[in-house]
Amino acid sequence: MASIGKIARRTFLVGSVAIAGGVAFGYYAVKKPHKNPLLDDLANGEAAFNPWVKISSEGVTLITPHTDLGQGAYSMQAALIAEELDIEFGQFDVDPGPPAAAYYNTAIGPEIAPFRSTDESFQANAAREFFGAVGKLTGIQGTGGSSSVPDSFEKLRLAGAVARETLKKAAAEQTGVAIEDLKTANGAVILPDGSELKYTELAATAAEIKPVQNVTLRDPSQWRLVGKPMQRMDIVPKSTGTLTFGIDLEFENMHHATVKVNPRRGPMLSYDASAAEAMRGVKRVLPVTNGVAVIADNTWRAFKAAEAITCDWGPAPYPAEQEDHWNAVANSFTAEHLDNEWRHDGDADAALEAADSVVEAEYRAPYVAHQPLEPIGAVIMVTDARVDIWVGNQFPRFAQQQIADVTGHDVDDIHIYGQYVGGSFGHRLEFENVTLAAEIGNQMRGEIIKLTFSREEDFAQDFPRQITMSRGKGVVGNGKVDTFDLSIASVSASESQFGRIGLSSPGPDGQIAAGAWNMPYAIPNYRMTAYKTHELAPTSSWRSVGASTAGFFADSFLDELIHAAGADPVEERLRLMDHDVSRKVLEAAAEMSNWGSPLGPNRGRGVAFVESFGVPVAEVIEVTMTDAGIKIDKVFIAADVGKIVDPVNFDNQVKGGVVWGLGHAMNCEITYSDGMAQQSNYHAHEGMRLHQCPEIIVRGLENAEKIRGVGEPPVPPAAPALANAIFAATGKRIREMPFNKHIQFV
Repeated sequence: MASIGKIARRTFLVGSVAIAGGVAFGYYAVKKPHKNPLLDDLANGEAAFNPWVKISSEGVTLITPHTDLGQGAYSMQAALIAEELDIEFGQFDVDPGPPAAAYYNTAIGPEIAPFRSTDESFQANAAREFFGAVGKLTGIQGTGGSSSVPDSFEKLRLAGAVARETLKKAAAEQTGVAIEDLKTANGAVILPDGSELKYTELAATAAEIKPVQNVTLRDPSQWRLVGKPMQRMDIVPKSTGTLTFGIDLEFENMHHATVKVNPRRGPMLSYDASAAEAMRGVKRVLPVTNGVAVIADNTWRAFKAAEAITCDWGPAPYPAEQEDHWNAVANSFTAEHLDNEWRHDGDADAALEAADSVVEAEYRAPYVAHQPLEPIGAVIMVTDARVDIWVGNQFPRFAQQQIADVTGHDVDDIHIYGQYVGGSFGHRLEFENVTLAAEIGNQMRGEIIKLTFSREEDFAQDFPRQITMSRGKGVVGNGKVDTFDLSIASVSASESQFGRIGLSSPGPDGQIAAGAWNMPYAIPNYRMTAYKTHELAPTSSWRSVGASTAGFFADSFLDELIHAAGADPVEERLRLMDHDVSRKVLEAAAEMSNWGSPLGPNRGRGVAFVESFGVPVAEVIEVTMTDAGIKIDKVFIAADVGKIVDPVNFDNQVKGGVVWGLGHAMNCEITYSDGMAQQSNYHAHEGMRLHQCPEIIVRGLENAEKIRGVGEPPVPPAAPALANAIFAATGKRIREMPFNKHIQFV
């Protein structure tokens, strides 16, 4: 783990001399595989061909290390392995496996490279390779950034192919039949006479064989699973209430705990727990960092006892009142706050100075909470020899280090058992639940502790999405957009997030400008500048990160310019587009929605296009202005991820992203008063209601060459598409989220 910190703390410069990963680190260092963690605990007769496939006489286990946060990651990973292993759903178990460098993610790093995803220059690809190599060499195991599919797509199919060919070799040794005469299907090796040897029957022989590494992946025309509709493994148990999430875990003699921590993020000066300690079922009250923990005989009693504790909280290390947060952002459009000029095509200054008329607008996006349905928590047991913790976390190796720092154990003695997670949206990228669980467990060594945050504590201790603001200036002429000059000021979620685990963010924060500087438009004068606001409330990655705000700013302001030019919103976007894959996505959304057809009175149609995480997404929304407010009628959305692994899950992920993006744009914000978040539960931070949900029509395209993920990209276009539709229906331009500050929804 030390190597992660050493490399991540450095700032990597990729400038005029591009450095490919294999050159920078040495070809053999990059290619050298990490140790297979499954070999540490193999029983006699068990075979582990690589870190992802384990077979014994009892069954087949596929290791799915990307955390399942509700997005179907376990099923996706299993399908990729099973595709080449020739095994069917129902014939294997899945296990997230132990945290290990072998489960490195090379798809997150390339997002750091300061190049547009459409840039295929030598420098751009070399930089991506470099940052991918960093992920490999440091063994960074992570789930996020819509990286699970691109990280897994080839790697896991190769793992399945290696296991398949090794099992065929074992069958050849066991039967004397030539390998080339053997086939595989349905979890078995098929002999020429049609008889079968189940993989489980070959495990003991295969365990003695060196895995076959020279394998060839099958042509897509032979795929049985990938690209075909699937039923995720968790659908039936979730539908019947039988799936076990982390919050459902029960152990014999387990104690129940909760915490009450300073909602201002400062120290706790003092506390009085006398009333709580006298309550029924309360066993102990313990101090923890910036607060107290209550241990009781059930969770509810722990919650009620925590409410009874009076605490004297220290002040917040940021402005106490919300207006001061906005003032700090507004005052950050200065040279001393400059983060980076991410794009400057043409000469925006000259165009603005020469223009007879300049279009100007200011946009705002507030803090918003992650609010997953399952509050954060963990089950932990600390002993003198080791720590065992049952928790779902998106960066389990970093979690190991955080726990080790609390308990004093070696990292290798921290054992994490990954759990199904009831939602994250970025919340499980953080570690406050595991560090607080470790503090409690460390004070109660030998006992099993189940920590559960109350919903109110979950909101109070959340690290919300960044607060941000933009200012745009533009020039139009001859029915066309000529100049697009957008500045964005924001707190850096990356800087805040990395800082909490002792790492520094390498260079400018590309997430401030994500979704704005990378628009695939050849606007003659196109400038996008980012400014960094310091020392406000701590923030974190939120589903689609910077694109959730910058995408709203950029597409909405572009829509303003297009209307000022008197052009059609789709036709002008298409005219400006300089990327064929993106063009086809926008054309698909326009065709789906029958763009340009009459809608009738009091109705409007808005379009938006945002690219994030390399995925171009176009969205058209139709709304009706009723006497009671805006009704969202239909949403048409198209996206291109290169290859769709599961069309059913793709459809679900895109629809979920639309609902998530619309609900937060309409209704949600976190505000601070007296240094504390004022919103404490769903009633004050309300997503989209069932009666507000529109019909959503999805189309997936597969024109892009690279494989991408779709967990986050459907979110950013929702807000601008809705704002643009409201403008089309009412003539009212909404430039601030949440929209319900300015218009009602029905």
